[in-house]
Amino acid sequence: MNSVALDCEMVGSGNRSILAKVSVVDEDGRVLLNCFVKPTEIVTDYRSSVHRITARDLEDGESFNTVQRKVAELLKGRILVGHSLDFDLGVLNLSHPEHNKRDFAKHPMFMKNGLPRSLKDLAREHLNKNIQEGHHDSLEDARTCMELYKKCYRQW
Repeated sequence: MNSVALDCEMVGSGNRSILAKVSVVDEDGRVLLNCFVKPTEIVTDYRSSVHRITARDLEDGESFNTVQRKVAELLKGRILVGHSLDFDLGVLNLSHPEHNKRDFAKHPMFMKNGLPRSLKDLAREHLNKNIQEGHHDSLEDARTCMELYKKCYRQW
């Protein structure tokens, strides 16, 4: 396997979501990238109750263009693992070949009645692990996706 797992946290700008934090880990869960991102637009909703990200975190973040370049480089030629990857790639304004995506929100084995299940539920069921206790953390979610993928990669 030559794979990485990606997860992003977002904040609101009007009726849009914009990138606030990005985490990428390797097959062993080691951090390849884990950083806050300076907003590219005025933030109207920090969504702090979901992921505890504050204005202060983003002030000290890296520029969007720098982060986008780093992520693009990390994904090149690799299998991309995650949950609802289209949202993450969308806020990064990046694409990835469909045949190299492993998205737990889209794989029939991990869905219920044709609908995606939460990563929290999948972690509990397949890994006997509790995540997102109180808040979301993109690093924890990326590591969980990789752990789940390593356990189930033969399904793809």
